[in-house]
Amino acid sequence: MKISYSPYELKLKYPFSISGYSRTSTPLLLLEIFHEGFTGYGEASMVPYMGERVETASAFLDKIDPSSLKYPFDYEQITSMLDGIEKGNPAIKAALDIALHDLQGKIEQKPCFELLGADKHAMPVTSVTIGIDTPGVIIQKVKDAAFASVLKIKLGSADDKALINTIRSVSDKPLYADANQGWKDRYQAIDMVHWLHEQGVEIIEQPMAKEDRDGNAWVTERSPVPILADEAVQRYADMEKIKGAYHGINVKLMKSAGMYEAGKMIRRARELDMKILIGCMSETSIATLAGAALAPLCDWADLDGPFLTANNPFKDPDFSEGKWVLSEEPGLGLGKR
Repeated sequence: MKISYSPYELKLKYPFSISGYSRTSTPLLLLEIFHEGFTGYGEASMVPYMGERVETASAFLDKIDPSSLKYPFDYEQITSMLDGIEKGNPAIKAALDIALHDLQGKIEQKPCFELLGADKHAMPVTSVTIGIDTPGVIIQKVKDAAFASVLKIKLGSADDKALINTIRSVSDKPLYADANQGWKDRYQAIDMVHWLHEQGVEIIEQPMAKEDRDGNAWVTERSPVPILADEAVQRYADMEKIKGAYHGINVKLMKSAGMYEAGKMIRRARELDMKILIGCMSETSIATLAGAALAPLCDWADLDGPFLTANNPFKDPDFSEGKWVLSEEPGLGLGKR
């Protein structure tokens, strides 16, 4: 095995704003693993609020002995080995995991969705995110997302109702909402939940602070729409902590340390009778296809990275009728421009 990597600055089409935060680009580390004539591709998307940087990711990779990555891959052992090198660093661990799955698919001549036991025909629609912005820009973003079947709205500011009303002035599409821990009072939060339900919002992520388990559980118990944990559930170990406090979870590969652990989280959520949204960070086609390989195992998808970025270095995956269309090509099915 040989590992190669390089930094890449992924530029956003619009400044991306959520509750209390905004950015115009995302630092990535693009990774390749070579083995017996095959190449597996991976990606670490390191949004600044998660604490990883190109420097930390590169330093982590330099601590890995490539000979420890032996085919056939024992992902449980590899995950344990990577966690033993350093705690945290889920994005660069995800890059390695994604590259190994891509490599495995190419070696075995199977698409990744087949390796993961997913039926590509069960693909859910994916939402396209509308970040917090001025009314004029929001309207333009909605027009740009005319191809989408569902819009995802970032909430958590003092202008939540105005934002929704602006969108409703130009679109009647179903909405997903993410409060990003932006609501502070449970009574105001549940009032907002009921109002959003009336506006056609179908799911709501992380209404209150991730540490406020009781507050989130209180809202969940009274909500007419599914309430999903996002910041409160990142890796598999978090599943037991949030059990009973939410209707479901948002799984993101850059938080779960990759496809293997995301699959474990999905299976555990089903055991707990919880719903599942598979989400993303700002990502290229690599991580989008990795998430899409798992999406048929989930109830909803929010895999909109290529739609929100201006310089995806790879071919956009096929997209039709609001859904990603998975290829039968081995591995991720990544296309070059």
